[in-house]
Amino acid sequence: MFIATLIAEGLSSGQLDTAADRLVAAGCAPGSCRWLDEGVSADLPFAAQPDAARAALEGAFPGVDVIVQVEAHRTKRLLVADMDSTMITVECIDELADYAGIKPQIAEVTERAMRGELDFASALDARVALLKGLPESAIDRCLEERVRLMPGAEVLVQTMRARGAHTILVSGGFTRFAEPVGTRIGFDRRIANVLEIEDGKLTGTVTRPIVDSGTKETTLLGAMAELGLAPEQTMAVGDGANDLAMIRKAGLGVAYHAKPIVAAAAGARIDHGDLTALLYAQGIARADWVTG
Repeated sequence: MFIATLIAEGLSSGQLDTAADRLVAAGCAPGSCRWLDEGVSADLPFAAQPDAARAALEGAFPGVDVIVQVEAHRTKRLLVADMDSTMITVECIDELADYAGIKPQIAEVTERAMRGELDFASALDARVALLKGLPESAIDRCLEERVRLMPGAEVLVQTMRARGAHTILVSGGFTRFAEPVGTRIGFDRRIANVLEIEDGKLTGTVTRPIVDSGTKETTLLGAMAELGLAPEQTMAVGDGANDLAMIRKAGLGVAYHAKPIVAAAAGARIDHGDLTALLYAQGIARADWVTG
């Protein structure tokens, strides 16, 4: 059996009936719908043709996210997540650039890199080079003044950990952000690039090797082997082109408010809701979430 999970504030019984009708028309043989949280999320089981089900349901209802997967494999034991614009609301390098007065210049390169138009490592080197001479104190200021957690980040990670999952934050950004952010959210491990600093100022370089798409994929596969997990027990989530490799290898690869190249390739998309959608995807109702 397969399961289609629909998620949206104000989700209606009428929308669920329409979803079932669409699955019938697509030859998916749906069963009876059941609420996870009434008015917010519901599961619609079906027997066949998951690709047809996804095509029939994604985008069919304004503001509704849909995740289609094998029902028996929906519980995940490993979460590997991107940080910038996924677990936090900003791109840290763009915000650091604002303290140097060059945010538009750097943000344009960041956007192109996240869209897959530029080589990630080269784009990172070019942007970091422009920050040469920026006082180290700008990092702490940026962390305090600009960095905010994505809604649902803490409850997602803490609920999964409470249920026995291992969680890893792996970022193409920087350890000076990933360490405090990852600790606050509750990740078991945190991996990111190291900004090089001398005499209290950024040198314009990062320590090698760079954490890039390959690192993210290797992190997922290495943790899977270390923990003895099958691919279907894993989840990866991110928004940019450098997340694509791990998203493709995970049992449930999720494009979160993602760039078009990522949304098109991922097995699941969250376009509207927050990160708690990934708990609903696992069949975890709000009453079972871990908060605080």
